[in-house]
Formats: sequence, C-alpha cells, structure tokens
Amino acid sequence: MYVPKHFEQSEIAAIQALIVAHPLGSLVTVGPAGLSANHIPFELVADAGPYGRLVGHVARANPVWREVSGELQALVIFQGANAYITPSWYPSKQDGGRVVPTWNYVAVHVYGAIQVVEDPDRLKAHVDRLTRRQESAFPHPWSVGDAPTGFTEKMLGAIVGLEIDIARLEAKWKVSQNRSGQDREGVVQGLRALGTPFADQMADYVEGAGR
Repeated sequence: MYVPKHFEQSEIAAIQALIVAHPLGSLVTVGPAGLSANHIPFELVADAGPYGRLVGHVARANPVWREVSGELQALVIFQGANAYITPSWYPSKQDGGRVVPTWNYVAVHVYGAIQVVEDPDRLKAHVDRLTRRQESAFPHPWSVGDAPTGFTEKMLGAIVGLEIDIARLEAKWKVSQNRSGQDREGVVQGLRALGTPFADQMADYVEGAGR
C-alpha cells in the first residue's frame, strides 16, 4: 500500500481499535489458481505478540484452508470510514480554484502466516468469543448455548479455524492532513451536513488530524 508519510498511522492502539470496530477483513492468499480473496470476520487478540493475533474461521468446504502454507504470509485488509471530499468544501477554492476532489479513508493491512485450527475445543472457544462480542450490542443477546448441543457440534464440524500472528502492519489514515486548517474545518462542516454514519466518523478523523 502506498503510504505517504503524512498519511501514515503508526499508533498500534489506534490500528487495533479500527480492527475491533470493523472486524470484517478481506483475506488475500495465493493458491494453485493464483490470488484469492475471502471476506471473514476476525477477532483480535490484542496482547498476543507485538501487534496481536487474528482469529477467524471459514467453511470446511472453502478450499482456502487447504491451500495456505504456514511459511507464506497472507494479507488481511480492514477498512473503516471513507468519504468523497468535494473541493466545494475548501475555503481555499476561492483562491484561484486550484483544488481537486479526493477520497478520504482509513485502512489497515495485516501480514502474517496462517495457522489452521481444527481442534473442536479451540474452535468452540473462538466462536463463543466472536458471538459474545457481536451480540453485545443487542438487548437480548443470542449465545451459542441457545442452540441444541448436537446441532452446535455439527456446525463446528463444518468450519475450520484460521489464526494469524501479525508479523507486520501498514496503516493509512487519509483524512485531509495535507490541507490547511481552514480547509479541514470546511471538510468537517461538509461531512457533518451529510448526516450519514460514515460521514460523521470521517469528520471525527479529520478533526483529530488537526490536533
């Protein structure tokens, strides 16, 4: 990923927070047929090693788990808020009109070797943790224990776990850092006026870039 210095995010806590907030990652691997991408919700074990560990699972019928090698690194891409930025939001537009549109976004690239997990107890523990985290937002959370034991065991037999000890991170926060304070303020006002969740999140990022 091309990351100019002024867009580089190096704070591990901020990077991990984005992964937790946007856990659906694009797992990119190389197999016999070439490049492959699978979209998988991951849980982050933040205190495992210097960068953390990703834990996820795929259907046993998915060939990706048979094709990966523990020696080859995979890439997982996580994306957060993004928004089109119109030049009309820049006060500097009045200074000769030398402005162009752009797209703001935050993204994290995670690299590491994949380890396949088939142990039923580890798989159940992973599914329990992932479910608890995602269900915590609901007033009446569903739990794995709500399903019949025989059914749960059958479902667990139909998946394979994947673990990635993160060896390298790249993170890009493209949030108007290269614009003047006045232009950033204009971007924030424009985004807030849109009133969408992603626009509000991006406005928060742009405000943070000015501090």
